[in-house]
Amino acid sequence: MAALSVWFWNERFWLPHNVTWADLADPAPGVEYPKAGHLLSALPLAVGIFAVRILFERFIASPCAFLLHIHAASVHWRATPNPVLEKVFTSITKCPDSRRLDGLSKQLDWDVRKIQRWFRHRRNQDKPSILTKFCESMWRLIFYLFMFTYGICFLWKCPWMWDTHHCWYNYPYQVLTPGLYHYYVTELGFYWSLMFSQFTDIKRKDFPIMFIHHLATVSLISFSYANNMLRVGSLVMCVHDASDFLLEAAKLTNYAKYQRLCDFLFVLFAVVFFITRLVLYPLWILNTTLFESWEMIGPYPSWWLFNSLLLVLQVLHVIWSYLIAGIAYKALVRGKVSKDDRSDVESSSEEEVDTNGPVRSNTTLKISTRLGRNR
Repeated sequence: MAALSVWFWNERFWLPHNVTWADLADPAPGVEYPKAGHLLSALPLAVGIFAVRILFERFIASPCAFLLHIHAASVHWRATPNPVLEKVFTSITKCPDSRRLDGLSKQLDWDVRKIQRWFRHRRNQDKPSILTKFCESMWRLIFYLFMFTYGICFLWKCPWMWDTHHCWYNYPYQVLTPGLYHYYVTELGFYWSLMFSQFTDIKRKDFPIMFIHHLATVSLISFSYANNMLRVGSLVMCVHDASDFLLEAAKLTNYAKYQRLCDFLFVLFAVVFFITRLVLYPLWILNTTLFESWEMIGPYPSWWLFNSLLLVLQVLHVIWSYLIAGIAYKALVRGKVSKDDRSDVESSSEEEVDTNGPVRSNTTLKISTRLGRNR
């Protein structure tokens, strides 16, 4: 283990040239530098955040949902009880192919389209209710808004907010302040809680992308803390927090059926997302990490890894921007945000029921549940 630790914490990888761990181990009295061991405090904090979330959703979000007449029942049409189809659904497949459908049609003397509809309704029965989605979004809204407000208030007084060259002055001998520590560890604790809860939360079609995103984010926060890139890291977190609460607010109004407000908030979210992720992030953040840092401290192995992780985030920003642009365009042209390509609720190509009740024919209706996730 000792040899593995020495290999992992190799100074030539983590630190700039002519800097050693010993140089950072004994700072002046009253001065503290970031240490990798500090990151362990994020794990119990993640558990605490998850516990607070459960209490919040039960005692605050749920009563708010009931005041808005949002209840647990979200599937109006339930599949007719059928032991044969239920056995296939639970034991074999939830999406039978044409061959199996033909066999079931002969066995039950049912039309194939009727069997397909049964499976669609049965799958939708297992989907989370609107109440569950509302509570999840309300929790995220409160947390994202809190972190964005804290980040802005903290960074407003920091010189690197206004001149990114301060991210690299005297690097890596940059003092760890209590405000910066709390900002970092709270964000890391929250993302660790998402890493755990994403396996029990509402499943989205972009689950693999979100898993990669959470993994990259946890790695990036941990990595930047370990080699004291906290200043630029705090800017990255603030840029990402800027649009998140708007998305959650849009989803809440969608669940509450305030459609015009939903459309407005989603378009506002899209505008802020594009500005922060496609303009500020590359021109402000990537510019300083790729070019200003190159000039001031020069590249070294962990520098390359740090920037690679930032570029991975930028690729994900482009992917999400494409999805969000499609939804925003429909909101502007059609006047309603009603479809999300990543939705987790299915519909029939012949007839299906949306959350408002009426049957819609000859369309593929997907209930808008996640208007374009971005973190």
